[in-house]
Amino acid sequence: MFRTVTITLNVCLIALIALPASATAQPADAEKTHVVFITGDEEYRSEVSMPMIAEILETRHNMRCTVLYAVDPSGKRDPMYLENIEGLEALETADLAVIFVRFRALPDDQLERILDYVTSGKPIVGLRTSTHAFRYPAGHKHSKYNNSFGRDVFGQKWISHHGHGNSTRVLATVKDHPIVRGVAPEFWVRSWLYHVVRLHGDCVTLAHGYAVKGGREFTDNQDNEPNRDIFGTPNPVAWTKTYKGARVFFTTLGHPQDFEKTSTRRLLINGIYWALGLEDAIPPGGCNADIVGKWVTPKTN
Repeated sequence: MFRTVTITLNVCLIALIALPASATAQPADAEKTHVVFITGDEEYRSEVSMPMIAEILETRHNMRCTVLYAVDPSGKRDPMYLENIEGLEALETADLAVIFVRFRALPDDQLERILDYVTSGKPIVGLRTSTHAFRYPAGHKHSKYNNSFGRDVFGQKWISHHGHGNSTRVLATVKDHPIVRGVAPEFWVRSWLYHVVRLHGDCVTLAHGYAVKGGREFTDNQDNEPNRDIFGTPNPVAWTKTYKGARVFFTTLGHPQDFEKTSTRRLLINGIYWALGLEDAIPPGGCNADIVGKWVTPKTN
């Protein structure tokens, strides 16, 4: 079971051992690839979905995972509290960081730990709202990161989206890339499409999304046909990049309902493998993305 660094448990989460990784790791365990998940968003319940992905990595892929959470002054795990993510010292031993946060205003020492990691040349994976990971007040000494962190590290800052009531059909663009192995050539997700064009840096788009009117996967007719009532301009939803010499994988997917789809989970896990330089270990059918236990999709805020 993967380690976390907070002691207050949310009843909608899987039971977790509330100890720092360094307090419980055995010598053999320390040799495993260490993936650190940084969660903290008020919309998409990353504090629930990322532990599920971590459990897959530990159980199916023999990795060691640490999941970090936003914690309020009372010690309660609370993604609505924007000014604290506990346990970021775990990044010192991370082989890869997965970042899924939104509009944080972290204290200097915590921001510095994240910046130290992303400039270290170690691989990075980001999801959805990490294009706008930080929101410091205008004039604050760190306000430049409100836009530059997402743009420079991941390839884009926050721009806009196609509306909360809509959804997205995903189509693979580069079908021979290791990250899309075993990913359906077309699949539906609940996430409304983010505007991200034009991407910055050496980004290579792997999949595009098409905004779909409404939040339904299928039409209401008797044939239960896929809902392809698309509108607007397609936008990248998954791409690769480099930053400070490190491999970066990013996806704008991340609504909790997205993770009901094997293709969404596999896209992320394949992306983790690729970022780690383990693309040769990705099977032709993609990495095992089977959920451990039962996944109950949480309600969004």
